[in-house]
This record gives sequence, C-alpha cells and structure tokens, in this order.
Amino acid sequence: MIRVGNIKVPLDFDFNDLEGFCSRKFGIYGNNLIKVRLAKKSVDARKKSDVHFIISLDIEARDEKRLQRSLKNAVPVNEFRYKINNVPPLSTRPVIVGFGPAGMFAALVLAMAGARPVVLERGADVDSRVKAVEEFRTTGRLDTECNIQFGEGGAGTFSDGKLTTGIKDKRIGWIMKRLVEFGAPDEIVYLAKPHIGTDKLRDVVKNLRERVISLGGEVIFGAKFCGYKAENGCISSVSYEKEGRLNTIEATDVILAAGHSARDVFELLYHENVSLSQKNFAVGVRIEHKREFIDKAMYGDFAGHPALKAADYKLAVHLPNGRALYTFCMCPGGEVVAASSEKNRLAVNGMSCFARNAENSNSALLVNVDTSDYGSEHPLAGMHFQRELEEKAFIAGGSDYSAPVITVGEFLGNTAGEDVVPSYRPGVKKVHPSEYLPDFVCESLKLGIPEMGRKIKGFDSSGAVLTGIESRSSSPVRINRGEDMQSISLKGLYPCGEGAGYAGGIVSAAADGMKCAEAVIDRINGKMF
Repeated sequence: MIRVGNIKVPLDFDFNDLEGFCSRKFGIYGNNLIKVRLAKKSVDARKKSDVHFIISLDIEARDEKRLQRSLKNAVPVNEFRYKINNVPPLSTRPVIVGFGPAGMFAALVLAMAGARPVVLERGADVDSRVKAVEEFRTTGRLDTECNIQFGEGGAGTFSDGKLTTGIKDKRIGWIMKRLVEFGAPDEIVYLAKPHIGTDKLRDVVKNLRERVISLGGEVIFGAKFCGYKAENGCISSVSYEKEGRLNTIEATDVILAAGHSARDVFELLYHENVSLSQKNFAVGVRIEHKREFIDKAMYGDFAGHPALKAADYKLAVHLPNGRALYTFCMCPGGEVVAASSEKNRLAVNGMSCFARNAENSNSALLVNVDTSDYGSEHPLAGMHFQRELEEKAFIAGGSDYSAPVITVGEFLGNTAGEDVVPSYRPGVKKVHPSEYLPDFVCESLKLGIPEMGRKIKGFDSSGAVLTGIESRSSSPVRINRGEDMQSISLKGLYPCGEGAGYAGGIVSAAADGMKCAEAVIDRINGKMF
C-alpha cells in the first residue's frame, strides 16, 4: 500500500467515490485498483477566496512500485501492529489510580495482557458525573470528589474531546482505532484535527470500561487513594477510602494516573518523600466570540458551507516583556464551563459537543508561568501558586462560584461592547482581571490580544468576553521517574499522564498510560531495561 499526499480537492468533493477519483486522477483503472481509503483530511483556509480540502489517500494497487515512481508525494505505508505480551497468572494484581485517558489505556493494555488490573477512581461513573456537573452548574453546589476534574474519563470527558497532539508516537493510530471501536466517530482516524465531543465521549469511556471488566479487570468508583506502604524501597500495598471505610490492596505495581488536579495526592507524595520537582505551566482566561464571527473570520465567504464544520484557530505571539501569549484547547461552538474541584477556589475550562453548534466559540488565552515566578524552591510551589490565584478568582466572582468576566473593550480601555453573552454557569460578575491575575499576566494579555487581532481580524473586538480563571491547563508538578517508567525514589510506582507531568492532552496521556502498562508487563515477565 502507498500513501499519496497533498491532494487538493474542492469542498463539494465526493468522498464516496474515491475509486472513481483514483481512476480519473491517477489513471488506475479496473482490477489494477484493489483498495483505496481516506488517510488524512484537513481544511486549507489560508486564502479566504480559495478554501478547500487537502487529503491523503492510501492506495492498494497492482504494481505499486511502478505507481509510486509515477506519482508525486507517494510513499509506502508501513502499518504499525501493536503487540501486547501476555503475563502469567498473578497473585498480586496491578493497581491503577485514576481512570482518565492515561489510566483507561493503561487498564486496557494490562487487561488485554491478562493482568486483571484493579482501577481506583475517586469520582463516580460517567452517568453520575453528568448529574453532579449539571448540579454544580445549575446551583453552585460543588461535589469535591465528583466534578469536571474527577470521575470516569477524567477531565477530558468534559472538554471538546480534541485528539490533536504534538507527540510522534507509533501508538497513536492504535489509540484512535480503539476509540472508534468504543463508539467514537470513524472520522477521527483521518481528520487532521480530530475531536469526539463531550456528548460522544461519555459512551466511549463507558464502553472502554466494560471492555476492561470483560477481560478480568475491576473498576472501583468512589475510591479515593489515600496512602501506600513500602518495604525496602518498593511499594507493597495501597490504601483507599470508600464510603467512609479504609481499604487496603496488596500491590507491587501501581500506575499513578491521578490527573493534574489531584493536589491531595501531590501533598501525600511530598510528605512521603517521593521525588517531585517544579514544572512550568500557564495561566490566563477564556476568550469567547460568537461562533458565526469566528467562522467568517477563518473561512470568509465560504463560512456556512455544509462541508465545513465550525472553524477553529491556533494563535501564539511573543511579547516585548519576554512572555508569550497563546491559545489553547480551542472549543468551536462550545461553552465555558465551571471546572472547580476544591471548595472556595474557582477554575474554568472549555467544552463542546460533537456538533460544535453552540452560539459561542471559546479558547484559553494563556501566559507562560516559569518556575522562577513561584517565589520558592518548594516542589509544590507551583501548586500553591495555582491555588492562590483560584482563591482570588473565587472571591472576585462573589464567593459563590460565579466567574469574573469583562469585555475585551473594557479590559483594553476602549469602548464597552456587549455583543457576546457569556456562556459560563452558574453565573458571572463583571470584574477586572487585575483583581485575580498577576500583573505580568494582565500586561501580557493587554499586549498580546491586539497582536492576535492583527492575525485574525476582529479577534480583539470590543464585544468579545474574557472569563477567568483558566488555571488547569497542565500540572505544575512533575513526579520524577526513570527510564523504566518507575519513580526514582519508590520502585513499583509508575507516575503517569498529565498529573505526573508527562502528557498534555487526551492522546498523549493515553500513550503514556500504554507505556507505563508496557513497563509493568515487562517487569512481570522479567525483562531488563
């Protein structure tokens, strides 16, 4: 099979007639063409007068070597086949703490290997989570153990379900195929910017859980990790609290995939002298525009074309103050959501459903925060920095989980526009970001938003809305591990995913979970690193 890339096709291209297209475009007729499939699809909107698709096709044909020589941008396809080694029957089962993307795929790989993993998830199953999240958004009553951060599927379940990633890992294709198997749209396999949407993700994570259970795994919800015991520098058991009772499980292999908001876990590890280090992260606000405005800004007269979905964007500017301002987790046709997980602390995030058809589009606007900004060498100084800002934002919003908002026009000192209605619930309060953000963040936003307006005309329009505080883009802590994927200070503990500081999104976290599971399998089977 060969892959032919960089093929330009119009928006009204018939993707149901790829065989006919190959015949017309490449002269592959009749029995010479065995199979063709869409391998990649992206929108090219660099010229607003000529918005079109760029596609790649995987073609299986007779005499492929000759065909490859005759075609531009043609390369052979070497499909990666992921092999999972089986393990012998185990008296002590591996334990996974957390059932977000990293924990889910670690559990799946271990279950497929016959290791019968036990998963401890502090939050509830996804259906119960939906009710808890809606309760918070409607009433302002926060469940600190079941919310947008904690529960089945992790924080990604209540997001846009974006599957774009900057990592180059052979496991990605396997991850995408498993997600489709569990209910994700087929298109995620070939779209350049795939996403699932929070509505479809809920079924995906349930189906993955059922597969893990069917293979002998166990998932315990409402199980809060609260400690471990070690012998001779190796972990020997873990404890968890469920319904007020303390439970202990013997465990010599523990994958810790607790997520970037499990601050109590960071504190526990610190007090147990597990090796931790500071890590850079970013902080800022969410910016909201009307979806139709972003579509028009990105697609020009092609906006609204039935072949085009809601437009996205990605922006970054380097500023004269030495900082950078960049967009992150852009949610076309979505909403800004309440992402708090601790009492009297406020955090927001973005979320959208698969259709991406809500009135507004939003994105995080983030300023880089270096470890030098923490003002301390303490390993958890970044976490304390986050907490302080979230407390200020909570107070600024009125101490009832309302979010502080301001229009771009008011923030920049221009006219006060009222075009965009904030989507955040349970409520909003007009507050200047200087009441909860550091001076260097406010300065960077003021410098950077007009610069972004030069890249996307109208991005800095006075009616756009800024909602704070976006503080959970990544973990400010790293749980240090070695090449064997184990903690450098506690053997048998495998720090994993975003919370451990080794991933930055659904796909990279899933891949990291797989790598940790592979390390556990290799250790069980006696392989040396």
